[in-house]
Amino acid sequence: MTAAGGARRLVDATAERLSAAKRALYRDGRPGTLMRWWNRMDAVLYSAGLLARDRTAVLDVPGRRTGRITSVPVAIADIGRDEYLVSMLGPRVNWVRNVEAAGGRAVLHRRGSEFGVLLEPVAVDERAPILRRYLAVAPGARPHLGLKPSAPLSAFEHIAADHPVFRIRDPAAPAGV
Repeated sequence: MTAAGGARRLVDATAERLSAAKRALYRDGRPGTLMRWWNRMDAVLYSAGLLARDRTAVLDVPGRRTGRITSVPVAIADIGRDEYLVSMLGPRVNWVRNVEAAGGRAVLHRRGSEFGVLLEPVAVDERAPILRRYLAVAPGARPHLGLKPSAPLSAFEHIAADHPVFRIRDPAAPAGV
């Protein structure tokens, strides 16, 4: 075994252990106590535009049962001029269900500003390149999707149905713009 080969195996093993730990912090697709606290801190920092300003935001959406606004830190994937939100934990997470119940209407806090948005579901057959880009801008999501950004597009096609994607639109813009 070469030194480089041994180092690569050590890095891979460490990455797998860290991935397993990250998945454990989101048991059953929901954040545990530590991650709820961490997400609150991220929401404050992202909303103020203090961390990763170009690729992060805070999503505010009314709860589907209570109507109370819930805030979730999110990473924004971009392809060309379009921007997207991806659910790294799948379709059953609260923010996805709340967005669907609100007809896609939500508010994004980004770079210290607040914007009303319309989140438009993206068809499963269009998601693969968006999921790949998402993993490039949100490395913390990699353990949940189980892929690297360098994986072939066919691997992303295989998991596309498990991860809802929403195109971020201006609610005043005509459909398809």
